[in-house]
Amino acid sequence: MTIEPRPPPLQFVARLRHALGGRAGWGGFVLQILFVAALVWIGYEIVANARANLESQRITSGFGFLSNTAGFDVSQNLIPYSGSDTYTRVFLVGLLNTLLVAIIGIFFATVIGFLVGLGRLSPNWLLSRISGGYVELVRNLPVLFQILFWYLAVLGVLPNPRQSISLFGRFFLSNRGLVIPKPLAAAGLEPFALAILVAIVVAWLLRVYARRALFESGRLITVWPYTVGLLIGLPSLAALVFGAPVTFEVPELKGFNFFGGSRVIPEFVALTLALSIYTAAFIAEIVRAGIQSVHQGQMEAGASLGLTRGSTLRLIVVPQALRVILPPLTNQYLNLTKNSSLAVAIGYPDLFSVFAGTTLSQTGQAIEIIAITMGVYLLISLVTSAIMSFYGWRIGRSLRA
Repeated sequence: MTIEPRPPPLQFVARLRHALGGRAGWGGFVLQILFVAALVWIGYEIVANARANLESQRITSGFGFLSNTAGFDVSQNLIPYSGSDTYTRVFLVGLLNTLLVAIIGIFFATVIGFLVGLGRLSPNWLLSRISGGYVELVRNLPVLFQILFWYLAVLGVLPNPRQSISLFGRFFLSNRGLVIPKPLAAAGLEPFALAILVAIVVAWLLRVYARRALFESGRLITVWPYTVGLLIGLPSLAALVFGAPVTFEVPELKGFNFFGGSRVIPEFVALTLALSIYTAAFIAEIVRAGIQSVHQGQMEAGASLGLTRGSTLRLIVVPQALRVILPPLTNQYLNLTKNSSLAVAIGYPDLFSVFAGTTLSQTGQAIEIIAITMGVYLLISLVTSAIMSFYGWRIGRSLRA
C-alpha cells in the first residue's frame, strides 16, 4: 500500500483558487448573459406596449412625419427656411441654432473663465477680490434666473425700433434686437479669404519656430508683431489689389421696423450672455485649481530665467496645468450645451424648442421626436468629449517628449 504525498499547503491553495476562479468566471459570464437577456426582454416589452397604446389611440408611428409640411415660421434660421418646408428642415434649423449658441458660448466662457481664474491668482489685491466676487455671485444664481435677467431686465427695457439706439447710423439697438449691415459677397472675396489663410499658416509656423528656439536654445523670440502684421497686412493688400471682398446692405427704418441688413434677435443675445457668464464662473475655479496644482517652483524657475510672470504662466505653468484642467473643463462644455435647452423659456428657436416643442405638439410623434432629440444631444456630447480627449492626448504627449 502506497501513500501519495500530500501537496504542499501553498500548492494546494493555488489549485483550489484556480478551480474556484474558473467556476466564478463561468458564473459571472452566465450572469452577464442573463442580465443582457433581461434588458432585451424589458426593451421589447416597452416597445410592444408603446406600439399597442399608439394603435389603440390611432396614432401612426414611424418617421414619415419628417417629410410633412411644418407650416410655422422660425425667428432665426442660418439656412433658408419658410413655413412651407418640411419638419426635416425644422430639425436642421433648430440643430444649427443650438450649435451656434454652444460654440459661441463655449468660446466666450473659456476666455472669460481663464481671465477670471488668472485674476483670482493675481498679486493685485483689487483684481483678485473682484474676480472672487464675480465667481461667488454668478455661480450661486440659477442659470435660468440669469437667462431671464438678461432677457427681461436688460434687453427687454430697450426702446422700440423708432427710438432705437443708433451707432454711426449703421447699427441699431432696440427691444427687437441688434440690426447690423448685412455683408454681401463681392469679386475680391476669394483672394481676401486666401490671404487670411496664408497669414494664419505663416503665423502658426512662426509660433512653432519661436517655441522651438525657446526650448532648444533658450532664446526668447517675440513674434506677435509679425503675426499682427501678417493678419492685417496680407488681407489689406489683397483688398487693394483685387477690390473689396464684401459690400454691405445698410438697414433702413421704414414705419415701425427695420428693413434690410441682418438682425441678431434678443433671445440669442440673452441666452449666449447668460450661458457664457454662468459657465465662466465654474471654469475660473477649474483654472485656478489647475494652476495651483503646479508646484510653485515652476514660477520661480521661470523668474530665474528672466521670463515675465505672463510668459511663465503661458509657457510653463498653464501647459502643465492643462492635464488637470481639461477633464472638468470638458464637463462644463457639455453642461453649457445641454443648458442651451433652457432657451424654451425665452422663445429662442433651438432644437429643443422648435423640434421637441412645436413639432411635437403638432404631430404627436412623441416617441420618435424624443428619441431623435436624445440621440442628437448624446452625439454632440460624444463628439465634444472626443475632441477634448484628443487635445488632452496631444498635450500629454508633448509634455512627455
